[in-house]
Amino acid sequence: MSKKSFTGGLGSLLGDQPEPIQKETVNTVQTPTRGRPTTNFKEIKSQSQKGTKEGETRATIIINEEMLDKIKALAYWDRTTIKEIITTAIEESLAKYEKENGVIKPFPDTYIRNVKKPKPRD
Repeated sequence: MSKKSFTGGLGSLLGDQPEPIQKETVNTVQTPTRGRPTTNFKEIKSQSQKGTKEGETRATIIINEEMLDKIKALAYWDRTTIKEIITTAIEESLAKYEKENGVIKPFPDTYIRNVKKPKPRD
């Protein structure tokens, strides 16, 4: 048996491959090419809004495992989603709070600026 010569490199084995074209990312929801057309053309302001409906954003929480198991079971038996169970619970909690304490005032803009910007270290 004779040895094979690979002096041409990997390109000679695979053939010349064109470089992949980089797609530009656009801050709008793309419509799927198949299925029912969507009318959701919302502007995405942050990564947490990607893949969500208008007026929604993604949030991450830490929750007790037993409580989450109960929420999953409730969603299963009610034939709904975990998101719907949690949304309903939060809506009811906020309504109860506002009934007892009045309308919740939004926090000032300065609070947002102070939270997002880390303080410089000396």
